[in-house]
Amino acid sequence: MSDTRRILCFGDSLTWGWVPVPGTVPTRRYPAAERWPGALAAALGPGHEIVEEGLSGRTTDADDPLDPRLNGSAYLPTALASHHPLDVVVLMLGTNDTKTYFNRTPFDIATGMARLVDQVARSGNDVGTSYPAPKTLIVAPPPLGVISDPWFAEVFRGSRAKTVDLPRVYGALADFTGAAFFDAGQVVATEGVDGVHFTAAANVRLGRALAEVVAGLL
Repeated sequence: MSDTRRILCFGDSLTWGWVPVPGTVPTRRYPAAERWPGALAAALGPGHEIVEEGLSGRTTDADDPLDPRLNGSAYLPTALASHHPLDVVVLMLGTNDTKTYFNRTPFDIATGMARLVDQVARSGNDVGTSYPAPKTLIVAPPPLGVISDPWFAEVFRGSRAKTVDLPRVYGALADFTGAAFFDAGQVVATEGVDGVHFTAAANVRLGRALAEVVAGLL
């Protein structure tokens, strides 16, 4: 391993940097410094490298009928192999798994997260490499807010209760697997006007809070 500590941030639109807008779409991406991985990088300082792997709509391990690219478990092994060596992998997913058409319970979503945790634990010996597997940090996204767009409200019908329960089941999963855990809802809320995404200020708060957790893992 080099002296530079490398952290992979694997998530969905909350990691990609989706700017919440009244009509939900089309949108744009926050500048790097206003995305939580950018705030994480700034807080950790020199000697740390952040690898951003955010994709809007990504799930833990569910196949989205509208887009075959969004199954996180189908892509994470490739991302890990591409970016070795890694010291920590931050996994923040689950919001999209609560969509109505998946019909998933919080436990179902946690089993999807468990699959990702296992993929991280098994990584390192990939395509000719022999690195130790990175540590894993599971991050529960904060509960959904009030969704005003009629279509998004249908897509996420009944989802808020699931996002409220995710920290509990993710925490239990972390205890079982030995992964680190952080409840993002303890430091940020889903304050974006669309009820799904973060404000720039929330991104910065989350990145700074996660910096303390990540530093403790390094």
